[in-house]
Amino acid sequence: MDDSVTAISYHDTVNDLQDLDWSDAGPFARLQWFALLEESGIAPLFATATAHGNGIILPLHRSANGLEALTNWYAFTWSDLRAGDMASEAMLEALARDLRQRTHRLTLRKVPDEDGTLARLTRAFRQAGWVVLAEACDTNHVLPVAGRSYAAFLADRPGRLRTTLKRKAKKVDVSLSTEFEPSNWQAYEDIYAESWKPAEGDPALLRAFAMAESAAGRFRFALARHQGKPVAAQFWTVDGDTAYIHKLAHRSDADALSPGTTLTAALFERVIDTDGVEWVDFGTGDDPYKRDWMEQVRTRWQVTCLRPAAPRNWPFVAKHLLRKLVSGGADG
Repeated sequence: MDDSVTAISYHDTVNDLQDLDWSDAGPFARLQWFALLEESGIAPLFATATAHGNGIILPLHRSANGLEALTNWYAFTWSDLRAGDMASEAMLEALARDLRQRTHRLTLRKVPDEDGTLARLTRAFRQAGWVVLAEACDTNHVLPVAGRSYAAFLADRPGRLRTTLKRKAKKVDVSLSTEFEPSNWQAYEDIYAESWKPAEGDPALLRAFAMAESAAGRFRFALARHQGKPVAAQFWTVDGDTAYIHKLAHRSDADALSPGTTLTAALFERVIDTDGVEWVDFGTGDDPYKRDWMEQVRTRWQVTCLRPAAPRNWPFVAKHLLRKLVSGGADG
């Protein structure tokens, strides 16, 4: 493909991006997710490079500090979107070079590295003349199922977790569903409001996301009741070969029942033995309880791209250069 004819364009609505067959790389890297963010009131800027039916999108939004990744607290990752089999790093570099005319700084958060996204982005922006800083900003706990049944997976869990399940599982009644039901979701919201969790960031967006995932057949939901009263709820999705754990909460006054542990076990059994997933993704955050269920930890990165000619960036560029000198010239 001749990348010299790459067309660069910018769009302020996801509706402009329907012409190409954009990649479907999970819940937070598809057009439907960015449409939800746009509908929630975030004003997007989709930086796009296209050529011969292939394309690359950087989903962004404007902020007081330049341009930032179009994302929010519900997303586990952020990545570029790609269309076609020939979307190349040369196209991404051309887009990165054009962005130097648009902003003095670009900040990308929750960037994964296990799939090559971090390396691809940092390389393209450095080659386009940006000073690029990459630093760890979050952790992501995941489970590779590795062909195990649920019983085999459970046998590998810590003894204290298995003991809790044996002692507490019969104290609550568990129901599982694969379709969004307003009454169940209301129970989740009521439970969340009486849980240890901080105030929900954008409950309307989360509800809309859950409904869309249900319509697509990806919705998994579990509710625990004690003496008929809902005491815990969890919202997962199954997307391709991966189960994503989005939300979980239990009433603070139900701690002694360990209803969350029982629900988590029930959903693990469902996604492993029935859905046949290969991975379970527990999202971002290093909560201690995640280590009982997960077996690997992946880093999420913040990539800060600074246009070196912009005076407001000079203190940051100087600090970066000094750090490289102190560390012996290591790339950062």
